[in-house]
Amino acid sequence: MQKSIYNIPEMDCPSEENLIRMKLYEIDGIRQLEFDIENRKLSIFHSVENKEITKKLESLKLGANLVENRAVTDSDFQLESTGSQSRLLWTVLIINFSFFIIEITTGFISNSMGLVADSLDMLADAAVYGLSLWAVGTAVFRKKKVATLSGYFQLTLAGIGLMEVIRRFIGAEEMPDFRIMIGVSVLALIANSVCLHLLQKSKSKEAHMKASMIFTSNDVIINTGVILAGVLVLLTQSKYPDLIIGAIVFLIVIRGAFRILKLGK
Repeated sequence: MQKSIYNIPEMDCPSEENLIRMKLYEIDGIRQLEFDIENRKLSIFHSVENKEITKKLESLKLGANLVENRAVTDSDFQLESTGSQSRLLWTVLIINFSFFIIEITTGFISNSMGLVADSLDMLADAAVYGLSLWAVGTAVFRKKKVATLSGYFQLTLAGIGLMEVIRRFIGAEEMPDFRIMIGVSVLALIANSVCLHLLQKSKSKEAHMKASMIFTSNDVIINTGVILAGVLVLLTQSKYPDLIIGAIVFLIVIRGAFRILKLGK
């Protein structure tokens, strides 16, 4: 058996991980993939020629390059429990989707684009986790179809959101309710912190876990940004802090949607 280690500079979130997984699923003989998103590295345990693997990775245009290839024995790696990973990812998915419903509802009630945008970011996370879970064991074409539908759905919602932000910048709109903004964002921050704690507690070497940690860490930053926007709305008595943070988060969601669309190619 061989172990090939690749440096992949453009691999920095679950979208790229799923993209790589689906590409390599087409190759027989791969025993295990170990992702190190933080350091942009991928270790592949396989019995096939690494030239085929290298060609598949290079076709993704993520800057993949082979840095090491050596012979290993079966004792050099250990498969993790897919059952425990699935349960953990289901938990994170449910939390994210629940807060998508909560935030998009309270966002419209409070007239806050920041909350609406954050809700779509939660939906984007749930879609990535759901794609990984739902597609396990299914054909590659089905995985690609789900990725395409998910990406276009998020892109459409984020595009509509950006147009609404522009409309509110130009038009006369009521100030958002900073109390709801801050209160719901604090709850979302707690929820994402719980997700991050669960993912870190797993101490998994699989990047379904590691990538999810990075994704959730980004969510914590976004939640904090919406809380800050709520405080600035209170202090300035202006709608603009909410609209600015909303626009930023919508752009983040659009960037994530394009990454997910890569999975369908």
